[in-house]
Order: sequence, then C-alpha cells, then structure tokens
Amino acid sequence: AVMALCTYLGDIQRSMEKLSENQLSEYFNKLLQVSLWGNKCDLSISAGQDNSQKTSPIDSLNSLQSFILVDDSNMVWLTLNSSRRLEGTGKKTADRVDIVLDNAGFELVTDLVLADFLVSSGLARQIHFHGKCFPWFVSDVTAKDFQWTIRQTMAANHKWMCKSGFRWQSYLKEGVWCYHDHPFWTQPHEFCDMAADAPDLYATLQEADLVLFKGDLNYRKLTGDRDWGHTVDFCAALRGFEPAPLCSLRTLKANIQVGLQPGQAEKLTSQDPSWMTNGNYAVIQFHIPKLE
Repeated sequence: AVMALCTYLGDIQRSMEKLSENQLSEYFNKLLQVSLWGNKCDLSISAGQDNSQKTSPIDSLNSLQSFILVDDSNMVWLTLNSSRRLEGTGKKTADRVDIVLDNAGFELVTDLVLADFLVSSGLARQIHFHGKCFPWFVSDVTAKDFQWTIRQTMAANHKWMCKSGFRWQSYLKEGVWCYHDHPFWTQPHEFCDMAADAPDLYATLQEADLVLFKGDLNYRKLTGDRDWGHTVDFCAALRGFEPAPLCSLRTLKANIQVGLQPGQAEKLTSQDPSWMTNGNYAVIQFHIPKLE
C-alpha cells in the first residue's frame, strides 16, 4: 500500500507543472481522503490484531465515498486557495498548514504523502506536524516514530518509496517541514481549554492557514467528548476553539458525532447499530473562525 501511494505521488509530481486548477483540486481531494481513511489502521481499535492496509488506498476511494457522513473537503480546498491568493505577488502559496497527528504506521505515511503534495504543488510553503511526547493511545506518533518512518522509507528497496523518503528528509533539513510535540497533547484537557492552559501552543496554531486534526481522539478533544445531539453544529461543539481554519479527518470509533443532518443518525442506527464505533464511517468536518 505504501509503495502504491508513493508511486501515485511520484506520478503526480512528474506532471505537476501541467496540472490545471481542477486537476490540482481533484488530487488534493483524493489525498485528503487517503489521509482520512489511513485512520482506519489503528491498533487501539484492533486490540493489536493485524489491521494493516493491504491494497492501494487510491483504488478504494470510490467504494468508500458513501461512508463519509460529512464531507466539507470543498470548504477546505476553498480556504487553502483563498490563502494562496492573499500572497499577492509571485507564486501563489498558502504560508502554512499544520497537521495534528494521530497514529504511527500506515496512517502517518498517508499524512506525509498529503504534506508532500501540499508543498510540491505550491498549495503550502511550510508544514508543521504536531506529535505526542509519549503514546496517549496505543500507536500515537512520537518524534521517534516520525523519524523512524522517514528512515525506513529512505531505506526501502523501491524507487518511489526511497525517493519520497529522501525528499521528506530534505524538507526537514531545509525547515520546509517541522515536527513539534507539546505536553498539552497528552493532558486531559479538551481543546477549548488550550488558549488558557497552553497559550504558547494556541499561539502556534494561530499562525497556520489551516490546521488538520487527525483521528478519533483529537475529535473527542475538539468536541469535549460530550454527549452532544447528532445535529448540533460542529462550530457549537468546539466551544470557542478556533485558532485558525480547522478540519477534522476522522474515522468514527467513539460514541460522539455532531454536525449530521436531521434523521441521518437514526437511519444509520437502523442500518448499522455500531456505526459510531466500528471504524467504517468517517467525517471531513471543517470550521473557519468568524471575522471580527
């Protein structure tokens, strides 16, 4: 699966100069969805059983489309594009995208591929990754995991994996990519407390044009892990947490979900009673702070 993904990325990059805006948008949406579904490969839900990705994730996207319960990917694209236009002169590039990571393993590779595409396509100038000081759940990304994954990719006996790994290493050396961890990510606070409890981290996120939050645990902390009604607006559940335009890429593994249409949850419950916890469904949920 990693070989297929790196080959796909290589194919995009070979034709990058010729891509129309529509093609760029199409590739962005595909790689955003790959990063979303990478979250299915989670050791904390599989109890350590083999839960690896066996097929090309690109080939699976069409069949998975109907399982995305909320899809705000178009809003994410428009936000990135408007950030690019604000540059004004020269190359149109959003300044920075932050990715708050979830699991190591295959999911992390999908995040790195998305980040590579954002930089190499000119959609973003810089990517800041946020990992954890230690695993909060079973397979959370730490600095050691992040560096190990890139080293393994560099050492792979596969042309496009190896090329990807060396490019990722050069991004880190040049400061195009940055990795951070912060104690707040492994403390019991919900994210609406961040401005008060970790003002330095909140200020860091405020510098981003877009923040992507990966996975279920981040979603639970975004929404305070409360028993919200399913039709409550995502914005309301964030309870004032809006350092920057943000998007949650989450496959559902816990009993909380907001932002659904009236009747949508009831229909899902009748079709699949464990829809909130079995990891088969997903959301791409977006919020942009209101201008003062």
